[in-house]
Amino acid sequence: MASSGGSLLTSSSSSRRSVLLGAGFLGGILGGGDSVRAAGSKAYKSKGPTGEVIKIVNGIKHRRLGGSDIIVSELGLGTQRWVSDDFNAPDQDACFAFMDQAILNGGVNLIDTAEQYPIPSDPVRSPEGATEEVIGKWMKDRKISRDKLVLATKITGGRNVTPKNIKKDCEGSLKRLGTDYIDVYQLHWPARYSPQSNWGQSLQYRQEIDESSYWRGFGGPTSFEDLCLAMEGLVQEGKIRGWGMCNDNTYGLTACTRTAKMLGTTPPCNLQGDFSIIDRKSEENGVAEAASPFNENVGFMAYNALAGGVLTGKYMDIPAALDDRDRDRARKTLQNPRGRMDEFGWGRTLYRYRTDAALSAVQEYSDIAKKAKMSLTELSLRWCRQRSLITTTLVGHTNQKQLQESLRIFKIKEPLDDDIMWKIDRIHMRNRLPLFSSNKVGVDWNGEGEIGEPIP
Repeated sequence: MASSGGSLLTSSSSSRRSVLLGAGFLGGILGGGDSVRAAGSKAYKSKGPTGEVIKIVNGIKHRRLGGSDIIVSELGLGTQRWVSDDFNAPDQDACFAFMDQAILNGGVNLIDTAEQYPIPSDPVRSPEGATEEVIGKWMKDRKISRDKLVLATKITGGRNVTPKNIKKDCEGSLKRLGTDYIDVYQLHWPARYSPQSNWGQSLQYRQEIDESSYWRGFGGPTSFEDLCLAMEGLVQEGKIRGWGMCNDNTYGLTACTRTAKMLGTTPPCNLQGDFSIIDRKSEENGVAEAASPFNENVGFMAYNALAGGVLTGKYMDIPAALDDRDRDRARKTLQNPRGRMDEFGWGRTLYRYRTDAALSAVQEYSDIAKKAKMSLTELSLRWCRQRSLITTTLVGHTNQKQLQESLRIFKIKEPLDDDIMWKIDRIHMRNRLPLFSSNKVGVDWNGEGEIGEPIP
């Protein structure tokens, strides 16, 4: 998606260059936003402000996603580990039960998935694409009216994102889902180098990585122009209703919306990102400003709102296995894990949720929850729901009890009161990015973090 030297005008196509120049000239005369019209194209018209409450179904609010006509429930089903090869992943029967309870009876209409799911996968037992297939089987088995469900899925990102693959991979998802169209088609991560893709301790942009042969070789990253035109092709064919990005940042969001509007194509309606009471970066690094209905008017799907289970409080009395100094107890926990943080692979990968700063904040948030006579889970999800950036929160579940709790929380009408919100903000002000703090960096680590990621 990135263009060489930061310019939007990098396409080798002279016709596309002409369209962009013409659109830029008209934009200078007419102003920005939806008034920009590309030569021979009809300007995109917003259907309304993102986050606008359209209706309430079984006690759950449904909101507008971006400027589109796609309306999503405030709670969405996250499916990353559905039918995976993981230790406590839900099997097909459990997934069917989740969808029965949430979609048919619970007021939820949104399912978020990806062609790469399940994670982790196994080529034989649980191959990539199996999660989409399970959703498709459920839709067929339950004879679901397609307009009652919002399906969001993703093309695997990075170098995989090309105009050819956007079309090919979308058709693969359509086949596995057993549907004629996808409501929201997203890039799983940017089609360019971006520090936002770094799952470790750094958000620092590194020019040396961006200029490497991996990104600049073989024609370089997919340009914003090619990306927008490819997505518009799917829109015009009726294969998708809208599109968006996942694990992207302010630059990607704004460049996509501006490019689409200059081209006269459908701009993205959604950005999906990691967001929780201990991970507010999207509120403070420009994403919330860019996504605002007063600016780019883009929705936001929050995932990991419970920080990989840390914000359920289940690791407070006994630490996650990899953090537990009682090694005998840690070995027993690894044999009978309570959740992902007790599993060696996930525990290492997701260590950012268990930094000293993060765990300190979690303890203080837990104290607030207890005084307010609610669980830490309830405090975390209700707080997330109240943030102006958030359109919908994606929550993953491993059992029906967890799903029932989520449904109950999202049906609570009353917002957290101002006193609780202010207490939370004061804790936040003591460490605004606890996931990106670390007391464990060794002097001999040579610029790398715990999982080999570049730091700071």
